[in-house]
Amino acid sequence: MSGVDSFGVLELNPQSHEEDQPDIARAQEEHNTIRKAFEDAGVTVVQVESPRGKNCQDGVYTANWALVRGDTAVLANLPMQRQGETPFAEKYLRGLGKKIVRLPATVRFSGQGDALPCGNFLFCGSGYRSDTEAHQLLAETLGYETIGLQTVPLFDNTGQPVINHVTGWPDSFFYDIDLALAILRAPTDAEKGLIAWCPEAFMPESQEILRNFNRVDKIEIPLEEAVEGFASNLVSTGETVIMSAHAPKFQAKLEARGFKVVTPHVTELIKGGGFIRCTTLTLDNH
Repeated sequence: MSGVDSFGVLELNPQSHEEDQPDIARAQEEHNTIRKAFEDAGVTVVQVESPRGKNCQDGVYTANWALVRGDTAVLANLPMQRQGETPFAEKYLRGLGKKIVRLPATVRFSGQGDALPCGNFLFCGSGYRSDTEAHQLLAETLGYETIGLQTVPLFDNTGQPVINHVTGWPDSFFYDIDLALAILRAPTDAEKGLIAWCPEAFMPESQEILRNFNRVDKIEIPLEEAVEGFASNLVSTGETVIMSAHAPKFQAKLEARGFKVVTPHVTELIKGGGFIRCTTLTLDNH
């Protein structure tokens, strides 16, 4: 995790509005609360300084810095408006002993935000912040079996796909896959894993892929809770889920499965289009 020192809002996604800047003191309190929830759940948190300087306003969302497996970290290729974070990400990850791998500069990749490990499987988003070319490169570099998915695009009032006016890239409310899908437990040789997903967030072909993927059981997240509550943007230890305080239907499903659910109150960190999952980069995917 990093911090909120440089946190500000650019309109890089449909949830972010420049006139709605965060209260930094409250954002820091939220960040501290999320970190404590992780630590109370048994997660070891490595705290690093906030990226500072030009194009670092989203540096609090460390999930987008890279994808890490074992001793290797594949750095993200973020929108130009976030590229000031990359030298910080590389420095910190090298300091933790990670071998750094860079994708070709022409291949978009949104790090762990768009690539969710589930045991030896990797659910990968495409079409918005990550390119399909990244999937094969991740498979070759990190040894995952990749599962390519696409969420629904954002359309304007004429029915045309929206191009983000800041990044110049295609837009979706679910621009990173961690806004539509969450890993609750990874599969093992002995039992299936468990994921949560919002079916309406995915294109029909991707819905079919997920429905037919039989290595995991699935919990459905209501669309309104995925959109209004950022319900899928969570962290699960396999026993405890740290998630939105505004997704009661989904929370009840988790509790019925035996999960302990912790719901930090977040109003400021969400203003940049990220949430709980976004604030942390997992360092020990195996």
